[in-house]
Amino acid sequence: MSTILILNAQVVNEGQISAKDVFVKDGFIEKIGGDLRHLKAQRVIDAGGKYLLPGVIDDQVHFREPGLTHKASIYTEAKAAVAGGTTSFMEMPNTVPNALTQSLLEDKYAIGKETSLANYSFFMGASNDNYDEVMRTICADICGIKIFMGSSTGNMLVDAPEVLEKLFANAPCLIATHCEDEATIKRNLAYYKENPSPEGLKADIHAIIRNEEACLKSSSLAVSLAQKHGTRLHILHISTGEETALFEVGNFGSQSLNGNQSPIAKKITSEACVHHLWFSADDYERLGTQIKCNPAIKAPHHRQQILQAVLDNRIDVIATDHAPHTWDEKMSGYWNAPSGLPLVQHSLNIMLEFVREGKFPLVRVPEKMSHAVADVFGIDRRGYIREGYWADLVLVDLNQTTTVTKENILYKCGWSPLEGTTFHSYVTHTIVSGHLAYAHGQFDESQKGQRLRFLHNKRG
Repeated sequence: MSTILILNAQVVNEGQISAKDVFVKDGFIEKIGGDLRHLKAQRVIDAGGKYLLPGVIDDQVHFREPGLTHKASIYTEAKAAVAGGTTSFMEMPNTVPNALTQSLLEDKYAIGKETSLANYSFFMGASNDNYDEVMRTICADICGIKIFMGSSTGNMLVDAPEVLEKLFANAPCLIATHCEDEATIKRNLAYYKENPSPEGLKADIHAIIRNEEACLKSSSLAVSLAQKHGTRLHILHISTGEETALFEVGNFGSQSLNGNQSPIAKKITSEACVHHLWFSADDYERLGTQIKCNPAIKAPHHRQQILQAVLDNRIDVIATDHAPHTWDEKMSGYWNAPSGLPLVQHSLNIMLEFVREGKFPLVRVPEKMSHAVADVFGIDRRGYIREGYWADLVLVDLNQTTTVTKENILYKCGWSPLEGTTFHSYVTHTIVSGHLAYAHGQFDESQKGQRLRFLHNKRG
């Protein structure tokens, strides 16, 4: 029997902040109450002055394993995630080989089971020629099917109209899309290759090549296909204000469900990523290709429009699209530098900084990073601080700071575009499926994370 008693916490959960004690037993939250000091536990944590939130669930990461482990691994990136308060992740299929068969997908689950300190799930990948494999997906076992409607690694671009129609019409469970119009991007790329700047291209050109038109055109197509076929669609990393008009208002994570998660109310949902809220095109001059990513970080006004859409519940969840590359790869010039940046260790710090700046209410941080993610994907008994739910918890001190330095970055790539940033929050403890995995900079790796299970990510 494993037990943890958390005393004197300010619990941030389901739209409220309240002083509570929380008792954890054998992986689950057994009791939440005003005074639980009479309960005996193997470990007692005095959380006086600190805030207890449900662990962050990141619905979009690239942990690079298998095949790209010179950049990252499930082991290293999951540890970084846990140190930052992320207790569960959903990882993308553009590894090497691409996860385009059920067998290759299960290979990734085997790696997660052996090495991941965080809870885990992996997307099934779609391509122009693996329709039959996609149809074999068991929805209770995975988070969804990933379709790249824009450039990706290997054989992952789905650009054949007839394949998109079939997938949207028949996919058995949630489809998650990367939406950028490939033809628009290729046209812009061709122009700048034929008309090079005498000084060479700088990173800020990325926002012009992968522009608003490319994003809106592709997202609009995805929404149109989903509406036509009744698809359960989730559009990832919205990067333009124009795209936010595509989405209806939802209330995921903002209302108590009396202990029982119910199927989501709308079929088309969306995600914003922390880098599109934190950075803008103005930062290319300072950070260059460090912040080159797809879809691109764009002009400052998009940042505010995306944040407003999150606050308005048009955008449902907040994630990272954590995508590490080595420093040498990122410093190889605009044309050669790969897209993606590492973020998962500090996503919660970023959102808590917005709280400090008055841009985001504290109660909405778990709503968008935990509650709503659980609702949108139908995750079994996670994302909330509720009796009977898995104990995925993060304790944060808003009176301590976290400064990002090379010495405390845990990513295998060893760098972050946030280096030198001081956040006014500090993660003290992270509990993963009832296991105290992280406390004050120290890890306990004696227990690994659990495979996520899903209740209602089916179509219908």
